[in-house]
Amino acid sequence: MFKFKKFSVNQDQCAMKIGTDGVLLGAWTPIINNPYNILDIGAGTGILSLMLAQRSNAEQIDAIEIDEEAYEQCVENFETSAWSDKLFCFHAGLDEFVDEPEDEYDLIISNPPFYAEDFKTDNSQRDLARFQDAMPFDELIEAAALLLSDNGIFSVIIPFKEEEKFVSMCKELDLFPFKITRVKGTPTSEIKRSLLAFSRIEQTPIIDELTIEISRHQYTPEYIDMTKDFYLKM
Repeated sequence: MFKFKKFSVNQDQCAMKIGTDGVLLGAWTPIINNPYNILDIGAGTGILSLMLAQRSNAEQIDAIEIDEEAYEQCVENFETSAWSDKLFCFHAGLDEFVDEPEDEYDLIISNPPFYAEDFKTDNSQRDLARFQDAMPFDELIEAAALLLSDNGIFSVIIPFKEEEKFVSMCKELDLFPFKITRVKGTPTSEIKRSLLAFSRIEQTPIIDELTIEISRHQYTPEYIDMTKDFYLKM
């Protein structure tokens, strides 16, 4: 069990364990539009939904998860939280969910599977969570364009090397970046991740960088400030 300040997450049934990416995205995602409802695509443990339940005043937070064991664990994590009345997880693939859209969402958030490489490991559950063919970027972007409300925000974390391609795919569907934060582990390491927030309004994005650690377990003031409402030891 992973304990945060205001909730706990069981993750023994989930292929993708809680990591820095998810916590970064949940803490960084802009909620300046005061979302009424939120959609978490590829929920895993439910960590993003739980973080946004803590941060926002949203009345409805829907999550979708295709893997059965992860879905069951996500439901369990929602039910044991303080926000169980507003959190709901669907056991579905993105394609099924998009086929019968019931709502538009003011915030759509996703920590999508990365590795575009062709290799697979021996763990098919982890592969499903980790490999892009389980949820290609184009499917994710098309779903966001379909389901996002007029003043909605679409927020993701992806590998930095995919940023340019992802942004141009979004622009084709009239989703424009307004905030970009590039993340690196230490001051001397290369940029590994991009935090991206999109809206339907074309504008010049605010671009900055975030460094996580000064040295091993010596976190930067910026990272501490971003995550202190969640991590017990921050």
